Amino acid sequence: MNDTPIDAYCVMGNPVEHSRSPWIHARFAELTGQRLRYNRQLVALDGFAQAVHALRARGGRGCNVTIPFKFEAVALSTQVSERAALAQAANTLSFDADGIHADNTDGLGLVADIQNNLAVRLRARDVLLLGAGGAAAGALGPLLQAGPRQVLVANRTQAKADALVRRHAALARSQDCALQACGLDTMGHSFDIVINASASSLEGAAVPLQADVLRPGALAYDMMYGPAAAGFLTWARSHGARACDGLGMLVEQAAESFFIWRGVRPPSATVLAELRRVIDTTPP
Repeated sequence: MNDTPIDAYCVMGNPVEHSRSPWIHARFAELTGQRLRYNRQLVALDGFAQAVHALRARGGRGCNVTIPFKFEAVALSTQVSERAALAQAANTLSFDADGIHADNTDGLGLVADIQNNLAVRLRARDVLLLGAGGAAAGALGPLLQAGPRQVLVANRTQAKADALVRRHAALARSQDCALQACGLDTMGHSFDIVINASASSLEGAAVPLQADVLRPGALAYDMMYGPAAAGFLTWARSHGARACDGLGMLVEQAAESFFIWRGVRPPSATVLAELRRVIDTTPP
């Protein structure tokens, strides 16, 4: 009999019932021999800090953070990684005797999915990042570190895109990447890779882009997955782009969180293939 305590983790968000994270982390644990329990936790919009402190008080080891608490997660933490500080948003919290540690694995997951699973290189490419909220903030740093030639951050409210770009300006210069911000009506030219990090998919809104942002053979990537990504993917395919949802990003960012918590790197490609099969056979 194994008497090792079972460590508790969860994903906190609102909404959260759609999250596949419990299934992903359960498979990571099975495949790596780790003993843990991982649940969903619906959190009241004004109750995030209380929920985190309660989880820590009852012996929880950490949690993932999703919409709309990623910015609040940084403010709540006692130690913040360089990635999370740059993004000013966190999706991974770890608890120990020293306090609450914040990190952001979203961008690492995005880059890993694009470059490893989809075999699309980012170096020397022109990238359009649509949105300037928590998802875009978490993605931008690792995107820049992958070495694109240009990243344009486009947002309905340009001031938010401007602020995100200013925060990442030094990193962009160090990578010799042209980083700029613009509104949705001033993008100017086409791109090799278009990444939808906006709330348009969640809201079921029309794609706020003209088709000429897509170069021939461009990758159009929506950070959402499932029905929420369908509109963007249909739009992209109708204009000749290679369209992909964010399921691979979900698995890859979870793998990075798992590594932070457990010190073990799980077989993310295996779990992604299994998850796609599960989703494809799940009745709507």
